[in-house]
Amino acid sequence: MSTIERTPPLQTKFPTMGTTIFTVMSALATEKGAVNLGQGFPDFECDPKLVDAVTEAMKKGLNQYPPMTGIAPLREAVAAKVAALYGRTYDPAAEITITAGATQAIITAVLAIVKPGDEVIVLEPCYDSYVPNIELAGGTVVRVPLVPGTFRPDFPKIAAALSPRTRAIMINSPHNPSGTVWTREEMLQLQDLLAPTDVFVISDEVYEHMVFDGQLHQSAARIPGLAARSLIVSSFGKTYHVTGWKVGYVAAPAVLTAEFRKVHQFNVFTVNTPMQYGLASYMASPDPYLQLPAFYQRKRDLFREGLARTRFKLLPSEGTYFQCVEISRMSDLKEDEFCKWLTSEIGVAAIPLSAFYGNGFDQRVVRFCFAKKDETLRAALERLAKL
Repeated sequence: MSTIERTPPLQTKFPTMGTTIFTVMSALATEKGAVNLGQGFPDFECDPKLVDAVTEAMKKGLNQYPPMTGIAPLREAVAAKVAALYGRTYDPAAEITITAGATQAIITAVLAIVKPGDEVIVLEPCYDSYVPNIELAGGTVVRVPLVPGTFRPDFPKIAAALSPRTRAIMINSPHNPSGTVWTREEMLQLQDLLAPTDVFVISDEVYEHMVFDGQLHQSAARIPGLAARSLIVSSFGKTYHVTGWKVGYVAAPAVLTAEFRKVHQFNVFTVNTPMQYGLASYMASPDPYLQLPAFYQRKRDLFREGLARTRFKLLPSEGTYFQCVEISRMSDLKEDEFCKWLTSEIGVAAIPLSAFYGNGFDQRVVRFCFAKKDETLRAALERLAKL
């Protein structure tokens, strides 16, 4: 190679980062012909009416750039939903932004408020984008474990982690990967803890409509002292079974939204037009998201009933579409080794919970996704019955 063709040396921003466990397990599931209950996405179709609404928007010629903040009808629909469910009024023009999925919303929120040297508290186990987002912003990650076994917030440890350099805390309820749902009392406790501070909250609420057994989702929007300092993230993809569309939103006070939009306009600018119009039209009826808890609770119960006939120890699944199980009664393998064995030898893919911890903390717990057709769940349960 001539010197003119030389690629300059690159100093990576993520020297220790490799291929994610989700990619590894999905590839192994494909190779082994396993039922993939690892990655969190549905294997069933969305409501045809939603596809029709998007198609109609395309046919009407709504295919050019929309406003940077998102189309007004969709922002208005989001604001109306939040007000109806959580009692908090957000100005659609100044406090609601449509995003290219929740993952983009989260990194944009972090980049908007975190400066180099700021500390950000994350509660582990946590979604795998949080830590890299903070590092890209030049922030320092402060890891606080949720209580092992129950995955409830450990407020004494959160309080101990707060410092003059703390810029934000990232919370997630309903919680991926554990399926835990924060109570109102816990949200009020967080409000009281943060009240004397200037700490912001990034509240990841993408599973807001998947809360079971008659519980209510305790959005940060319900709690005045949290709402005033929170960027609340949600996902149309999770709610309407269209994860590949990558459309979400952020609700936040106007001063926070203004900073969020400064970053948003330069990392994606805006979100595809016909899907926004389709979603706005579809949201005219609240029935799809109001019926979602019962829809997923039935799948949860079907899956748990089958798992109860194995030697897995079932942990509570209060929300999301995830079920965690303890494996200590059936194997001495580490979580990641067990998941590879389960995929290769039994034909069902799962995800080790240790993948959601920075230090790989192994509690002998793995996570299944039950956002699948009933026949998919039954096929997995038939194979797991061998255990």
